[in-house]
Amino acid sequence: MPAYIITYFGVRGRCETMRMLLADQGQEWKENVVPFDVWMKGDLKATCVFGQLPKFEDGNFTLYQSNAILRYLARAHGLYGKDDKQAALIDMMNDSCEDLRLKYVRMIYQDYENGKAKYIEDLPGDLSKFEKILSDNKGGFLVGDQISYADYHLLDLLLNHQVLSPGCLDSFPVLKSYVARLSVRPKIKAFLESDAHKSRPINGNGKQ
Repeated sequence: MPAYIITYFGVRGRCETMRMLLADQGQEWKENVVPFDVWMKGDLKATCVFGQLPKFEDGNFTLYQSNAILRYLARAHGLYGKDDKQAALIDMMNDSCEDLRLKYVRMIYQDYENGKAKYIEDLPGDLSKFEKILSDNKGGFLVGDQISYADYHLLDLLLNHQVLSPGCLDSFPVLKSYVARLSVRPKIKAFLESDAHKSRPINGNGKQ
């Protein structure tokens, strides 16, 4: 039985990054899928430390908060750079990914009809920063020459944005190449082509 258990809604949401990381690292995990109507009853919510999902279990160890889970997995699987300075830079990159994710989530859940066009119009301002980071770092990743947990986060975000705005990377050749290169890593490719991934909606409200 897999040691890792992810308890979350039946969407990609905040868990697809960790699923992609686990798949690429050859790890198995179990999914406990929570229907929204069950969540709304409040019994499970009351057991969660911050009243939120995802919940992540590694044996008898339990974590909440998606970025804390990513950092835990990064330490466990060598995805946190080669030294403390690289680890700090990777955290910085992940924080920037989180900034973009929060903007995206706010638009998806609070302002999709009225705000989508403006969001897409402003998106190059965010993407250009990652384009420069990857252009300046010749190692092929956000930090150094090895994949980190922040790379999985950025890849997940960029794949979601290519659904939102299919041509959004056309003006960013380095980002476009980065997505293409990471997406064909054998285990990531298999994950992205899996029925489990394809059957999960990106967001809980059906907007994408």
